[in-house]
Amino acid sequence: MAADLRIEVSGLRNTNGTVYAAVCLEDQFLQPACTYFGSAAASSGVVTVTNVPPGTYAVQVVHDENDNRELDRPGLLPTEGMGFSRDAPMRFGPPRWDDARFDLTEAGATVPLTMRYFQ
Repeated sequence: MAADLRIEVSGLRNTNGTVYAAVCLEDQFLQPACTYFGSAAASSGVVTVTNVPPGTYAVQVVHDENDNRELDRPGLLPTEGMGFSRDAPMRFGPPRWDDARFDLTEAGATVPLTMRYFQ
């Protein structure tokens, strides 16, 4: 059985571009690619990833404002937004798996998260 995961993104600073969401297993977390992936226009604020088997995952999202399919990062801090499931805190670096993980059941789930911008 597989489920649908609805990712509701709040805090988008504009409706430009695309929101990309990766649904990651623990060994994929914070990597550039994960097994399950979805995208939607930033104007919708919702990304649905379909056919995800039940299990433990974390979500990472990027607001690609200029649609170049990259997280723009001219220096240390990105100029585009990012966010993580459970609004996992970023303390002096990326969030920890344990702060972002959640269980997805056969019934599916909705994961709310807040986009963060550093510039």
